[in-house]
Amino acid sequence: MKRHKSRKNVGWKPLDSPRGLGSPEPLIVRVQSLPARSYFAEHSHTWNQLVYAISGALTVNADGRSLVISPEQAVWLPTGTKHSVGSLMGAEFRSLWVADDASQGMTSGTAVIHVSALLRALIIEAVSLKQEDRHYADRVTALILEQLRRATPISGALPWPTHPALLALCENLYADPANPRHSDKWGLEIGMSPRTLTRRFESEVGMSLRTWRQRLRLFKAIEMLGSDLPITEIALRLGYSSASAFIFMFRSEMRVSPLQYRRNLSHVAGSGAA
Repeated sequence: MKRHKSRKNVGWKPLDSPRGLGSPEPLIVRVQSLPARSYFAEHSHTWNQLVYAISGALTVNADGRSLVISPEQAVWLPTGTKHSVGSLMGAEFRSLWVADDASQGMTSGTAVIHVSALLRALIIEAVSLKQEDRHYADRVTALILEQLRRATPISGALPWPTHPALLALCENLYADPANPRHSDKWGLEIGMSPRTLTRRFESEVGMSLRTWRQRLRLFKAIEMLGSDLPITEIALRLGYSSASAFIFMFRSEMRVSPLQYRRNLSHVAGSGAA
């Protein structure tokens, strides 16, 4: 993980790459629970990969970019793309390996895609497929591949810095999004003047720290709604003064209420397990 050497100094642990899975013909679904502060060091594959988590958030580094994706999103990595994947708070990793000859019509470059409810359900279902039912397994695989062909790149992922001091700042905010400190106090914390912090953060991340924190709250909300935490508790953990303020933000961004979003998650998980 070349760009994140500082992780070793803050407790990040490298994970061993899986062995013995073979090459996708045409598709393999990998299942793994990523502990908090764990990562796969930079590597590449001789096949395409869809990096995805059904719960939790993943940090993905590829093509000089660093970003965090929620269970609403996945990262498509074409064959040969050098990348590293980790999780700050832990995640349920579901990685799809796709053979080159099965990827015709899919996104040609590294991209973040939206994971539809159908694609999520298909991925969950694919994990439980039995070898003896090849006809059904082939149909599920074909539907997954067709969903990937229909997927279009989006820009909704949470950008992530690579500068060690900014990385530490973002990791602190991700762990405690209700932290009220402003940029001047953060500057003292990480050894930067407020002006330098503002300039460097916008240069690396492409938005102001204020805007980034607003987007972070949405990502954390999506992550927490996958748990059984009450809506009011989620609002307080995110730094909102009331549940109504949190609900207004979430509905404005997601077009559904937090409760409806949670119900949708439960419905998809239930249908995938059937």
